[in-house]
Amino acid sequence: MNAAIIGVTGYSGTVLYQLLSQHPVVENIHLYGHQKDVAKPRFLNDEVEAFCDRRILIEPYDVRKTMAENDVVFFATPAGVTSKLAKPYLETGFPVIDLSGDMRLKDPAAYEKWYHKDAAPAAELAQAQYGLADFNAVQKGYVANPGCYATATLLGLAPLIKQHLIDPDSIIVDAKSGLSGAGKKLTTSSHFAWINENSQPYKVNQHQHIPEIIQQLQVWDQNVKALQFTTTLIPVTRGIMASIYAKPLPGVDEIQLDKAFEECYGKRRFVRLIKNGWPSIKEVSHSNFCDLGWALDPNSHTILVVSVIDNLMKGAAGQAVQNLNHMFELDETLGLPMIPSWP
Repeated sequence: MNAAIIGVTGYSGTVLYQLLSQHPVVENIHLYGHQKDVAKPRFLNDEVEAFCDRRILIEPYDVRKTMAENDVVFFATPAGVTSKLAKPYLETGFPVIDLSGDMRLKDPAAYEKWYHKDAAPAAELAQAQYGLADFNAVQKGYVANPGCYATATLLGLAPLIKQHLIDPDSIIVDAKSGLSGAGKKLTTSSHFAWINENSQPYKVNQHQHIPEIIQQLQVWDQNVKALQFTTTLIPVTRGIMASIYAKPLPGVDEIQLDKAFEECYGKRRFVRLIKNGWPSIKEVSHSNFCDLGWALDPNSHTILVVSVIDNLMKGAAGQAVQNLNHMFELDETLGLPMIPSWP
């Protein structure tokens, strides 16, 4: 299999390249710059110094050449790019896994409201599959890879929503992310002197993953209308911890909760249920796992679910490879490390 990556130099694209380089079915990886005009040859090691031993050309992007040379295309580009590039892939049914947010939302108006960019046409958005890999078995075609916060939150909520165990108006999510989730572009909040020994909420009630989360929750239960969602930057390199709170419906007890999580995830390879203790970011680092812990407080009558993932793996490149494996009917673990890098 030949695979293409458009946008390899960002954090997600670099991790994706690492994973595909070790995938037993991927024979060649072709890299393309998402800018059409390149004044001089660009090489991977010029952009990512960690790959100094790999003098691999990043070629100018051309859609016909890309489809002719490859069996699948990965986009790891910023928002606003693939909304303009998706049409020829959709028209031909060419396999694409898009790590950007451009094709996740089905409503163009919602995309423009939350991303502040022009949306792809509604007809194109409707053709993209939402690739929440532990639930949605994607087919060959265009796959919108989920966002990192959305993945952690949806995996934590799925048993509660799918089995109708909670009041759908009571969901509160307090999600914390490491600095790599902000990307490589330097900002004031990403300076070491600012974020070290610090913690700061950002995009409160405005994060672009909110409508994505609600969209999928409504697939499971149309009664979900909204959720309180707060994101906080913490001084770690990678990882997300989503603390999810909700009110149980009358009669719901710990036994029902345990049964719901077991039925939902008991046979899934990349979701681990932590029954003694609580999940931690370190224990999923550099892996495609999502670890879940939960409890019902009888005093406040509140359910807490803690969901942890590596934002660059399960939240981006790892889930993209998992979707690749599903798309081509391979073992879903191929090319994915099964042991986290802890400690």
